[in-house]
Amino acid sequence: MKSETLPPIEARGTFLSTILFGSRWLQVPLYLGLIAAQLVYVFHFMIELQHLVVGTFTLTEEAIMLIVLGLIDVVMISNLLIMVIVGGYETFVSRLNLEGHPDEPEWLSHVNANVLKVKLATAIIGISSIHLLKTFINAPNLTDKVLLWQTVIHMTFVFSAISIAYIDKLMPHPAKH
Repeated sequence: MKSETLPPIEARGTFLSTILFGSRWLQVPLYLGLIAAQLVYVFHFMIELQHLVVGTFTLTEEAIMLIVLGLIDVVMISNLLIMVIVGGYETFVSRLNLEGHPDEPEWLSHVNANVLKVKLATAIIGISSIHLLKTFINAPNLTDKVLLWQTVIHMTFVFSAISIAYIDKLMPHPAKH
């Protein structure tokens, strides 16, 4: 039996396609780095939780509120990291094959680059909201300029998220089966 060989142009195209498609695996160390960053946030969370517990009887209500908001902030950033790690890997590298797994996130079944962008933008707004709330609680200790700029930056995040969601709505979507 004679082995089939591809003509030189098709062979080059196949080789180039293989290299280009395979390059997606270069993102894996980036996702592993984000997992390491999440470990740092877990460590930071535990330190802040210890400050809260140890200072239960000595901290003011305002200080407790600021620490709790800091803990919520860490959790929201951690959630953002999970969305980027899991959603990005699933979208750009390889399927996770979690269908039917009891812990499969609901959003993962319909994730794509646009959905991921909208989810990330709304998560950033949530994180920014926590920072802004911490700023307002601590307002007497801050200048008007700081308050103004943090509000402007937050509103920029809100406007950006609305724009991203609107653009996603304008884009054609494949028919649902």
